Amino acid sequence: GLLGGVGIVNAYVNGATDLVFIGSIKNIMTQSVLAKPDITKLEQLKGKRIGVTRIGSNTHFFTVQAFRRAGMNPDKDITFIQTGGEAETLGALVSGRIDAATLLPPSDARAISQGFRYVVFGPDIGIPYAASTITTRRSIIAKRPFVVGRFMRAMAEASKSMHKDKELVYRVMEKQLRIKDRAILDASYAIEMKVMEPRLELKAQAIQPMIDEVARTNPRANEIKPQELMDRRYLAEMESSGFFNQVWAEKR
Repeated sequence: GLLGGVGIVNAYVNGATDLVFIGSIKNIMTQSVLAKPDITKLEQLKGKRIGVTRIGSNTHFFTVQAFRRAGMNPDKDITFIQTGGEAETLGALVSGRIDAATLLPPSDARAISQGFRYVVFGPDIGIPYAASTITTRRSIIAKRPFVVGRFMRAMAEASKSMHKDKELVYRVMEKQLRIKDRAILDASYAIEMKVMEPRLELKAQAIQPMIDEVARTNPRANEIKPQELMDRRYLAEMESSGFFNQVWAEKR
């Protein structure tokens, strides 16, 4: 399945060692912190309410990292408000129930269109993090290796379409997210495509920050190496067989 990585790392550290990453869609965080125009830096949010989808989510992780990089203590300096979802976070920001929000594209562009501004623009920070991983179980690979292989090839073809067929992506976004504003679609696509992995590459440096975060509350995580959570056999096979080159050479 497609999952955020920190939950998988936490489960692995707690004994669910059957879980394994076999690919990644994105290894850089693209969340941003937005607030009213009079707030221009994170320090102004001290003592304020920050909306995230839930504690332990990607939006929470990004917010924690952003505030730490600003020299602040997110556990003491701000109050996290769990909203339950991106749409709910945006709604809470617009209604004034929170003072700032951590949002992904296209929700950030929607907030901008309603008068809010970036306090932190995530892509500029470039926080490494396996934000959207392809995850399975080692036992499933052992029992059904060819099925997993076919799935990975389908994902590789989907990645090509995502990068090369912008109009297809827009149609999906319009249907699933009910967005028809071309400016919002353009802004979201431009941000995400800069960090999407065209060949589903797994990167140890994007997994290590998640291990470090889990280690703050579970010292056993310090014994884990990123490579223990990675199985690159399908990526290696698609590379060595020429499948990746074939997919990207096709004109669609």
